[in-house]
Amino acid sequence: MNYLTHLECSFCRKEHDADRLQTLCNNCGKPLLARYDIDGLKKKSRRALVTGEPSMWRYRAVFPVREEQYEVNLGEGLTPLVPASRLGRKLGLSNLFIKDESQNPTGSFKARGLSMAVSKAWELGADGFVIPSAGNAAGALSAYAARAGLDARVFMPDTVPAPFRNECEALGARVTLVKGLITDCGVESRRVANEKGLFDVSTLKEPYRLEGKKTLGYELAEQFGWELPDVIIYPTGGGTGLVGMWKAFDEMEKLGWISGTRPRMVVVQSDGCAPVVRAFDSGSESAEPWENPHTVAEGIQVPSAVGDFLILKAVRESRGTAVSVSDEFIIRDQMQMSRMEGISCCPEGGATLSALKSLLSDGWISSGESVVIFNTGTGLKYPGVFNGIIQR
Repeated sequence: MNYLTHLECSFCRKEHDADRLQTLCNNCGKPLLARYDIDGLKKKSRRALVTGEPSMWRYRAVFPVREEQYEVNLGEGLTPLVPASRLGRKLGLSNLFIKDESQNPTGSFKARGLSMAVSKAWELGADGFVIPSAGNAAGALSAYAARAGLDARVFMPDTVPAPFRNECEALGARVTLVKGLITDCGVESRRVANEKGLFDVSTLKEPYRLEGKKTLGYELAEQFGWELPDVIIYPTGGGTGLVGMWKAFDEMEKLGWISGTRPRMVVVQSDGCAPVVRAFDSGSESAEPWENPHTVAEGIQVPSAVGDFLILKAVRESRGTAVSVSDEFIIRDQMQMSRMEGISCCPEGGATLSALKSLLSDGWISSGESVVIFNTGTGLKYPGVFNGIIQR
């Protein structure tokens, strides 16, 4: 039985039909959120609802896809929660963990969201997709569209590392390199979507990538024995993962699966592109676009996020914070995580370690707290960064 009831605007709260292919709220233009029959779900036990499937689809009771035949599944999710004992000892933390998303299909956390978005859009009649991406989301869309036999057109900055472009082409996607930033890619992808009748799966511009990303929260709860860590440190560009985890915690709390204090959520951005950090520090409810963005961590080089108000709301409700770190520290800590814990770390993962060090130095995190940092993808797709580190 599927428990999806409707879509709800995250801003004006207008309800929308959950069984019609759509993007943003037609009243205010803000992201839509999938809502479920919580009372109906509560009639069954957690044990009955969480299956033994070794992927994120073990939580399908709180998913939007109604018919199993449309589930486009490559084994995404259920990634390792690695006890970072060596790093923890060095930093004076007894309970440090790395959620290693590099173990997903196509090597990054983007597999979760695109698996769900393609599945639900296919169920609702979509036969092709567009996406603007700094690399990992494009690879994930290419894989899941190929799995379903659907068209994928990806738009990436012309500076994207070659492995991302090669991956998409190998998976059958049509690749367009755009001179400029991911925002410029978004303009071009929307033009092509309108011209060709393709569905736009940009970050938070449709309701279902978020439903895949929220499984990060469900997994962390299950991996911690249906409790939650004290602090979660997350590299934030579009912010789908952070917003998704906060949505998962809310759902689980209403279901009675978890109780107590939720984690303090920490946004991590680069000094060269930190619109959410600036908005958090100024007390704003939304983030102004960042001019002339630049960072080695291209996955968090998002000058303007559609869900900025949702990110800021989650951070403040959790009593969390927002931190920016330098590219110098990102590169240093990317290598340290890799060498000390045996994880192929991406620059965005390095940024979470940099933020952790800063927060420990400031006393914002204490030595006895349980902390989860994220490695959101494999470092193997960033040969230029790794070569530069090794040559040093």
